[in-house]
Amino acid sequence: MRNTLYLLAMLTALAFAGSMSWAPILNETMAQKASTERVEHDDDRHEGHEDDGHEGHDDDGNGEHGDDEHGDREEEQIVRLDDATMREFGVEVATVSSGNLQVHVNLPGEVVIDPDKLAHILPRVSGIAHQVFKKLGDSVRAGEVLAVLESRELSELKSIYLVARERSALAEATFQREDKLWKQEISSEREYLETKQALAEARIEMRAADQKLHALGFSESYLKQLRFGENDSFTRYEIVAPFDGTVIEKHITLGELLQSETEAFVVADLSSVWVNLTVYQNDLPFVFQGQPTRISAGAGMPTAAGQISYVSPIIDEETRTATARVVLPNADGKWRPGTFITATVGVEQVEVETIVPRTALQTIGKQTVVFVETEEGFEPHPVTLGRLNDTSVEVVAGLHRGQRYVADGSFVLKAQLAKGAFGDGHNH
Repeated sequence: MRNTLYLLAMLTALAFAGSMSWAPILNETMAQKASTERVEHDDDRHEGHEDDGHEGHDDDGNGEHGDDEHGDREEEQIVRLDDATMREFGVEVATVSSGNLQVHVNLPGEVVIDPDKLAHILPRVSGIAHQVFKKLGDSVRAGEVLAVLESRELSELKSIYLVARERSALAEATFQREDKLWKQEISSEREYLETKQALAEARIEMRAADQKLHALGFSESYLKQLRFGENDSFTRYEIVAPFDGTVIEKHITLGELLQSETEAFVVADLSSVWVNLTVYQNDLPFVFQGQPTRISAGAGMPTAAGQISYVSPIIDEETRTATARVVLPNADGKWRPGTFITATVGVEQVEVETIVPRTALQTIGKQTVVFVETEEGFEPHPVTLGRLNDTSVEVVAGLHRGQRYVADGSFVLKAQLAKGAFGDGHNH
């Protein structure tokens, strides 16, 4: 109150004086007042803090609260499950032991057609498609007719052959007669030699015509039975399957003119297929002929066992990979060419000191752990891993033989541990 009256008096004096010479005095007085009030306020606050806040904090909060948090953290690392819960969720406990570990490499690959069982079928003469019997996907037997062409070119070749055959027969008969007459000295030597030369020329012409028809696929028995004026059309050319297989391509339509270089069908024998594997340079020392392998093509597809039958002796300059091959039986047709696969190739089988199934592993934070059985429950133990395959893994640190651990269903314990960490329970 005194301070307030004093301040009012000073303001009144300044107003009457009308002079700015009092301003420094006023500023100094206000600064002294603010300093005095700040010191008093700081003293009061410090005294109250020591009496109430700090003392209460030391007595009630720090020690007790810290002990509770430490206890919770200890308890959060133990998971307790009764037998009924373990059976319900399939939690299985096993004993740490040594064992054999099959180490392997996974190689990408593709199913392809065996090129020795693939046929590109072309007509050997030009002609018009008169009949087409097969379509895409049809099964065919060796020698089965796929299509029939009407070919003028073929008709001419057959005519030439028949004329040559008749001429050869006539020349043969003439020569036989002249041979007898010459031996009886009835005909001259010149006539004998002329008939002999004519026979040789006729035989050459017939052999040439015969070879052309053989090249078109006609058998010797067919040619012997070929006659002028018979019902068998001289223009008929049959496109036949070279072996048992499946039509995988068709390039012929009814009424189409096909040239001799035009591909009409592609037939493949898919009773067995090749699997070409891509082998990276660093995997080549572990891949060799005769090595067992397992082929898989993903979910819903079958798996098959096989052996590597070939490893390329060279590396592709562009991809820096080599090719390995597995031959698979494919009687049911499930392995379709063009399918991408993964091949698991066994590299070595080793005896390891500590081996666990991969189902025992869980990741907590940045650590890989295995839940180990203790007197209080199950506790996560960080582990260091070594070699592994699809089902098992070598543990080089963190476990020792004889310990009991969760071999299957460890994800249940991880979930229970996370539940306790968020304050939803104490993992009982």
